[in-house]
Amino acid sequence: MNILVTGGTGTLGRVVAERLLATGQRVRVLSRRPAPTGTPYGWCTGNLRSGAGIDQAVAGVDVIVHAATTLGRGDVEATRKLVAAARRAGSPRLVYISIVGVDQVPLFYYRAKLSAERVVEASGLPWTILRATQFHDLIAAMSRVQRRLPVTFTLAKVRFQPIDVGEVAERLAELAVDEPRGRVSDIGGPEVREAVDLARTYLRAVGRRRRVVPLWLPGKTGRGYRRGGHLAPDHAVGRITFEEFLRRSRP
Repeated sequence: MNILVTGGTGTLGRVVAERLLATGQRVRVLSRRPAPTGTPYGWCTGNLRSGAGIDQAVAGVDVIVHAATTLGRGDVEATRKLVAAARRAGSPRLVYISIVGVDQVPLFYYRAKLSAERVVEASGLPWTILRATQFHDLIAAMSRVQRRLPVTFTLAKVRFQPIDVGEVAERLAELAVDEPRGRVSDIGGPEVREAVDLARTYLRAVGRRRRVVPLWLPGKTGRGYRRGGHLAPDHAVGRITFEEFLRRSRP
């Protein structure tokens, strides 16, 4: 198959492209960056927000794995531009990665992902949508960005279910070569854990002694998180724990 991966240099898209190439697919990457020397992929430099280069990127592909994101800033319009270009190119399948809880937690980024889902559903193209819980990388970054502070802040009474990027990429690669499935079962990490516990685990892994200070997140977003709208305990299919991720990544 000819498969286009948008955001193919990002945290998830890079691993999806690797997985697809390893199974013998012909992989094309869409990125705002120029192609690096020796890349094993077909490469298109373009910008989903402006539309530049998108028609060339989608030409002749059988499947589009849409993994590009700007954390909500322009995601919906970018998805519209991608869908319009795909329709002009024929009828490729569209596989979209979303987040568990986009319809439960009224966070700006989640609302944008939900709106992008609706663009995909109304596209007229054959489609598959997968929602995943938070990546281990994100949970680690929440503490890492505070490394110069005397304490580490986290969310009070909020749990997370982090999952390894590679496991999500593996599932997306499977869905890319499958028939269109619509909205498939969510995918979550192996453990649901308190944010305070995850912060302390990160600090132990990097050898820092800090007090962890839980902060109360107010409003509807806070209530959505505390209710666990972003969790998928019935779909805890991931195998790699947060501790294993930290050992492997050496944060």
